[in-house]
Amino acid sequence: MRKIRKWIGALTVLLGIFILAVALITILNYNRKQPQTDTYEKVKQYEPALQSELHKYRLEQYRDVLLAVMYQESRGEGGDPMQASESAGLSPNAIQNPERSIRQGVRHFKEVLAYGQERKVDFPAVIQAYNMGEGYIDFVAEHGKKHSESLAKHYSSVQVKKQPNVYNCGGDQNNFRYPYCYGDFTYTTKVLKIEPNIQSNLPSS
Repeated sequence: MRKIRKWIGALTVLLGIFILAVALITILNYNRKQPQTDTYEKVKQYEPALQSELHKYRLEQYRDVLLAVMYQESRGEGGDPMQASESAGLSPNAIQNPERSIRQGVRHFKEVLAYGQERKVDFPAVIQAYNMGEGYIDFVAEHGKKHSESLAKHYSSVQVKKQPNVYNCGGDQNNFRYPYCYGDFTYTTKVLKIEPNIQSNLPSS
């Protein structure tokens, strides 16, 4: 009788192990079948149009950084994925055509790049100027020619003082930018962090 009980106990343990193994294999196979989401999928769909526009100005080498700019601006969503309306003198999101947005975004980048090279500032300052405008390039040129977040904060505070009722983060003091509510002083840092992640999932430019 004892032997029978031992056999039953052993079989129960083996059965339990078998059930756990089957469950584990099922879970692993299920996870493998699930489609892997691509964080940058919406941005990468615009890579051909962006590359084509950059080619017009022989600026193809900036493809990845501008895709990173697009991701930071809109995640590739909406009718103005480059958030280029204001650089064209229009109200925010006035552009509602992605191709037009890319044309204007590339044109804006070309202009700040050329001005940055003329003023001999570093490339991170050019990226920040996409967000803050060419005035930031002048500011950097007069303060060591190298971008930093502290310098972007300083420039933002200068602009805020000029129009405090406009650049007030919507009155939200919990906004990470507050009280530096003109532009995003972390813009360059974010774009340069995104760029290599996009670059690793794209063909060579």
